[in-house]
Amino acid sequence: MRTGVLRRVTGTARAVDGVSFTVPARSITTVVGESGSGKTTTGRALVGLSPVAGGRILIEGRPLDRLQADRSLPRVAQIVHQDPYASLNPRMTIGAMIREVVQVHRTVPRDRTADRAAELLAQVGLAPELADRYPHELSGGQRQRAAIARALAVEPRFIVCDEIVSALDVSVQGQIVNLVKDLCRDSEVSFLFISHDMSVVRHLSDRVVVMYGGRVMESGPCAEVFDTPRHPYTHSLLAAVPVPDPRAPAPGTS
Repeated sequence: MRTGVLRRVTGTARAVDGVSFTVPARSITTVVGESGSGKTTTGRALVGLSPVAGGRILIEGRPLDRLQADRSLPRVAQIVHQDPYASLNPRMTIGAMIREVVQVHRTVPRDRTADRAAELLAQVGLAPELADRYPHELSGGQRQRAAIARALAVEPRFIVCDEIVSALDVSVQGQIVNLVKDLCRDSEVSFLFISHDMSVVRHLSDRVVVMYGGRVMESGPCAEVFDTPRHPYTHSLLAAVPVPDPRAPAPGTS
């Protein structure tokens, strides 16, 4: 996936301006920055949910507007939102939602719909009995896994993950991050992961894009951005990451 000098104007303000980067195939590229930096606007634009005023987006060499025109974009690019509860149908069971997506997009023969839905739930680490549960009956981490399974159900080439771990407990965050890494390793899917948590970014990413004020400040391989940052804003982000003091006593001890 490639963006070229992407621009989106909101009222009199440019939400993003001059954004340009590439997401290599079968990799995880993370967009990082503070709130209001343009991360989510960029991610939504890449899947056609936010209009752009200039520039172009290519997915496997095909312009985004053409993918939208022939209605093939959902089969190519998907998004997983920050709040899975708001993005899942509260009146449908998890299994029914997955089966519906598989059936509508005809990724397998009709008589294999139920089997494919079960495979997808297993792929994201959900037990078979959870297929009969409604979203409100699942934990936050389970709902996020279900949302990922729904995105995978159309067999896309590219998935945007918009702050998908920010509302989860730390232990569950690690599970979801590792799931995304496993999915990227074991499938043909490329991921754009949006986050403000630098520790998550370092653990997860192949490449990092640093944004501020709607612009790209710096981008490159993850190790390069973290170990030899070039831009002062990247330095400030890294300096803000808490570092435990090994000499400090453990909580509850004197």
